[in-house]
This record gives sequence, C-alpha cells and structure tokens, in this order.
Amino acid sequence: MHCLVTGATGYIGGRLAPRLVEAGHRVRCLSRSAGRLRDVPWAGQVEIVEADLSDPATLPAAFEGVEVAYFLMHSLGQKDFEHRDREAAANFAAAAKAAGVRRIVYLGGPEPPPGDRPSPHLRSRAEVARILLACGVPTAVLRAPVIIGSGSASFEMLRYLTERLPVMVTPRWVANRIQPIAVRDVLRYLIGAATLPPDVHRGFDIGGADVLGYADMMRRYAHVAGLPRRIIVPTRVLSPWLSAHWVGLVTPVPNSIARPLVASLVHEAVAREDDLARLLPGPAPLGFDEAVRLALAKVRDANVETRWSSASGRDAAAEPLPSDPDWSGGTVYTDERRRPVHAPADRLWRVIEGVGGDNGWYSFPLAWSVRGWLDRLVGGVGLRRGRRDRHHLRVGEALDWWRVEEIVPGSLLRLRAEMRVPGRAWLEMRAEPDGAGGSVYRQRAVFLPRGLAGHLYWASVRPFHGIVFNGMARNIARGAETGA
Repeated sequence: MHCLVTGATGYIGGRLAPRLVEAGHRVRCLSRSAGRLRDVPWAGQVEIVEADLSDPATLPAAFEGVEVAYFLMHSLGQKDFEHRDREAAANFAAAAKAAGVRRIVYLGGPEPPPGDRPSPHLRSRAEVARILLACGVPTAVLRAPVIIGSGSASFEMLRYLTERLPVMVTPRWVANRIQPIAVRDVLRYLIGAATLPPDVHRGFDIGGADVLGYADMMRRYAHVAGLPRRIIVPTRVLSPWLSAHWVGLVTPVPNSIARPLVASLVHEAVAREDDLARLLPGPAPLGFDEAVRLALAKVRDANVETRWSSASGRDAAAEPLPSDPDWSGGTVYTDERRRPVHAPADRLWRVIEGVGGDNGWYSFPLAWSVRGWLDRLVGGVGLRRGRRDRHHLRVGEALDWWRVEEIVPGSLLRLRAEMRVPGRAWLEMRAEPDGAGGSVYRQRAVFLPRGLAGHLYWASVRPFHGIVFNGMARNIARGAETGA
C-alpha cells in the first residue's frame, strides 16, 4: 500500500515510517521542511514532500496516489495548539477525501471517564478524532494512554522525575489508574490499522498489559533502572498547575508541554475494550517493566555515539532518534576539548596509546592519585592495576581504573570507567589529520548519571575539569609535538 505519514519529524511518526517500509509499504512523509528529515537513518527509503497542513493549497500533491494516510501531528507546546490542530485536521480530512484515500489512521489520547471535564490536551485530541471520523473516509482512531519509549514526552517526564527525586511530595492524582503501553505495541497497532476492512470506522482503546497508578509507575521505573526505592508522599496541596511548574523546574521537559500533560493525568486512562487486539491478532502487549527496560537499553549502551541510531538493539522503536527533542533520551553530561597539534596524527596517536600506568595521565598527577586513593577507600580498583604494555593497548584490557572498550588504531581510544561512581563514565581520545601535515586532538569525557547522586557527583567534580581535562589535552598535544 501507498502510505502518507504526517508528523514524521515527531516521536511516533519518526518511528512508524521505517517500520511501514519494513512491512512492504511505499511511504511518503509530509513535512513543512524536508531538511528536518535529512539525517534520519531511513531518509533514503521514503519519499519526502514539503507541504503544510495549515495551507490547503500545498496538500493535493502530497496526497496524490495515497491509499492510507496517518494523522500523527500535533501542536502541543504552542499557545494555540487546539486551534492549530483543529485547522490541520480539517485540512487533512478534506485533502484525504478529495484524493480518494481509502483509510485514515489517527493516534489520539484516552477518553476521560464519563462525567470528567477533559483537559485541553485531551479535549483537542477528541476534537481531532471527531473531525476525521466525520470526513467520509473510513477512519481508525487509536486512543493511547502514556507511551513508554525513549523520546516520548510522557515517558521522559516519568524518567526525569524518578531519577532526580529520591523523595517526592506528589499531588493526589498519582493514585489514578493508567494503562501505559510500549511504543513497540503502539507501532504494531498503527501498522495493522492500515489493513482493517473498509467497514471499520470507529475509535479503539489501546493499552499495555499492566494497569498502574502513576506512583506505582515511578516505583517500578526505579526498580528497573536500578535506583533505590523512591519515597512518595501524596498531598492535596499540589494543583495540576503547580505540579506542571514543578515538573518544569525538576526536569528538562518544557513547561509548555508539561502543563497539558500533567493536566491530563488527573484523569484515569484505562482501556474500556480491546477490540483492536482481536481484529489484529499478534503478540500480547508488553508489561510496564519490560517496556521500560527496552526504553533504557540504548542509554546504557557503552558506545554513547550510537545512542542516536535506531539501527541496533533489541527494540529500535524504544530508542532515541535524531529528530527527538534535545531534552529527551535521559541526561548525558559531557566535557569536550579540542587542540591543534603541530605533529602528524601517527605521532599524536603514539602519545594517546601510551596513557596511564607508569606513563601517567599527562595532567595534575596529585589529583589522579587522590582520586585513585578515594576509589580504593570505597572498594574500587583505584590506580593499582596499571597497564599490561608500556606502549600498546588492546580491547578488553584493564588500564588503571579504566577498561579499554574500543580502539581504532591510529585514530580512536575509548575507555570505560570501572571506578566507583554513581553512573557510567567514558573517556574518549581521538587523533585526526588536519590535512596540512599536522593533526587535531579531540578529547571527550561522558557521564551518564544514576539517580540524584549521579547529578550531584557531576556537579561536584565539574569545577576540577578545567584543570584536569584541559591540562591533559594540552600536555598530550605538547607530548606529540616534542616527541616525548
């Protein structure tokens, strides 16, 4: 089938498009700016067209020949998001009808229980669903609660709150029941919805295997992430408005997104039926713990460079993508240094490969020694292991308190820390030719914090990085230039 995906630069659309291709469909992605999809791993597998759902004149070409059209865009985070989404849905529906599209698929939000006054976010999702269902094209509306996957705004909010706050005073809605669903299962339902018979024209509730309170979700996230048990104290004092501002203060999720999401959490979100699962038989939906484990798997990958790739891992759908917002994917602290070197790259590489052991770390020996002693005091390896060979390293061997994780001879040395720290740390050193007979030295320290202790640890050592890491870069470059 020929499928049109709107919102391809967003969280769900960016994961759906390549999976539709894998399922054998032709895929066209609609974006206001084609350049925003230039660097996604699957860009060469789809057709990308520039169009704007707020401008009906740009839409006919985008819908030409399309059999199934996915409406996955939303304007959450903008002041007038309800008006924008209403206009976009109406223009999308009219263009689909005029082009003879055989099916529309829309991913919306849960319906609040009868008698509840819906939040603006859920009210807008329901209005979009009504517009699409009324346009005359067979439509499947999938009503999803909290989606679990790296990059999902709801999941990122859960991640940051749980990791950064070992003790939480929370609003009473943390006891409300939610049926969170793994992004993998959402994508399976979206792909399957394209094959529904023409007479299927309605909304469907979708959800995962577990029904939990938000407080239970935070506790179970902590367990899966290996964090100490979280202490959660509900209170009636925090209104949704105050809660949203608290989320904006504690997490990098923007207030403009946190506010409507928090306001929606005052409603319970539990599937009232599972008709779509019966129409689209397949694996049982994942439970919450497994969905979280998959969402965290890529962040724990030692090769931090690949965390923006969706090409590896057990469930690429749960991993980050280049099109995800900067605040998603968990916290990664980095310290990067770059120095020009008046020596060829091979000479610079010999200095890089000689770090550690009796050769030292080229910067502030006392600081390295003190850090090694402190590590031994808390049961770590310290600096006592040294190195196997004075001049050469190999993958997998110990190097003081590091482990050699990757070597590209002449170019890259990546070390993984085995010292006792509240998180995971790497040190990466590169030698690059500059094209003029010299070279460039690049150095990067990476730290993935574990819980609040990890954030406090980074804050405590950061003031020393200017001395230690800058001195290290300077002296490695000088060593290559002098041949020391």
